[in-house]
Amino acid sequence: MDKRRNSEPTPSNNRTTVERTSERELVVTRSFNGPARVVFEAWTKPELLKQWWVPKSTGMVLRSCEMDVRVGGGYRLVFGHDASNTDEFFGRYIEVTPYSRLVWSNDEGGDEGSLTTVTFEEKGGKTLLVVNELYPSKEALDAAGTGAADAMGEAFDQLDKLLVTLHGSAGRS
Repeated sequence: MDKRRNSEPTPSNNRTTVERTSERELVVTRSFNGPARVVFEAWTKPELLKQWWVPKSTGMVLRSCEMDVRVGGGYRLVFGHDASNTDEFFGRYIEVTPYSRLVWSNDEGGDEGSLTTVTFEEKGGKTLLVVNELYPSKEALDAAGTGAADAMGEAFDQLDKLLVTLHGSAGRS
């Protein structure tokens, strides 16, 4: 047996699942090799989020990433192909429980914006991540489609690769 397998972090072979669980809810699930603390930090530190959040295949980049991760704090993510053609996600943090739960509003959608809840559940050095998007109506979810949720698969693959680096360096410090 190769002893390195147990001591060095490796990307997970887990797939991202996207499921519409009700008329108003979309749930995305993925397991990551790494402790919840490290996965949580990848979601809450701008310098880490910039490295994985936008799927590389889109050709877009995260041009600006402002995050005040505390209850009542806000976020603004600006992404696009170039500075003249950008899109934004913005809102406020409603709940922040370090290493286990984040809840934020998606205010760019106005009255049709969703509420996002992300949970981080650690078991045996792995983290089960569940992203729940709750929309105000069936029509709002229908209008949003599953494009962003589907893109999370690629973004989560990028996060997986980043976690190998982060978890590996955390283990050596």
